Amino acid sequence: MITVPAGFGESLGEGSASWAASLPKLATKACARWRLTPDGPLMNGFCAVVLPVRQADGHPAVLKLTWVDTETEHEPLALRLYDGNGAVRLLDHDGDLGALLLERLEPHSLDDEPVDLAIGVIGDLMRRHRGIQAPDEIRRFTGELEDHPAVPRRLLDAAREAGTRPMGTTLVNEDLHYENVLRGAREPWLMIDPKPLSGDPEFGVLPLLRNRFDEMDGRKGLADRFHAICAAGELDPEAARDWVLHRAVTNWIWCLDDDEDTVICAEIAGWAARA
Repeated sequence: MITVPAGFGESLGEGSASWAASLPKLATKACARWRLTPDGPLMNGFCAVVLPVRQADGHPAVLKLTWVDTETEHEPLALRLYDGNGAVRLLDHDGDLGALLLERLEPHSLDDEPVDLAIGVIGDLMRRHRGIQAPDEIRRFTGELEDHPAVPRRLLDAAREAGTRPMGTTLVNEDLHYENVLRGAREPWLMIDPKPLSGDPEFGVLPLLRNRFDEMDGRKGLADRFHAICAAGELDPEAARDWVLHRAVTNWIWCLDDDEDTVICAEIAGWAARA
């Protein structure tokens, strides 16, 4: 039924290679369960494959098969809480298969739009979602930050201090960026692939700075985009700057094997720490 791209899923975690090899069988089972007919070529991201399908009544949808870990395990719960409000609608879910049946959106994201328009759309989503409380099942921010010789001590210390800020319990999508908002029919733009966290809305700012980084003109451009995001989302700039600093340093340590991402995270961390 599907052909998985070579190498997909091999670096996701222990057992991910065998999971990737099982995806054709999982897709067959999910299509049989929901009486789906494939309706287009397979697509994939980093940790999931997506198959356009038709439901038994002919309506279009997509079947998403996801590698389940601590970041993705509560995606179905988050989508139920969003309930289609600015987010893709969850039609059904099978936890045993790691399968989500979702409303079909167009393959056109905010990454293809002017950044000012994109920030306005995402700011609107942030405002709409700020009243949704995260249930106890959703993971909370821990604040842990390991030492690493590649990161200057002053930035590590500043990021640790920023991470002591009291954290709220709003349902936050910590991976809300331009490519994860697609054009829809029910609403002009809808969020996909939430990575839910219980925290502050301001925790979600970093991906909007890190993505499309090359479109900014140095630190002035970085500051201008940061303030535009805070204004659009009605965010607290001080809280947002603290969480940008903490997350930028955390991501810096995670991506040390990627020279481009390392430079981006280091620049954002230095700006956020006023270093």
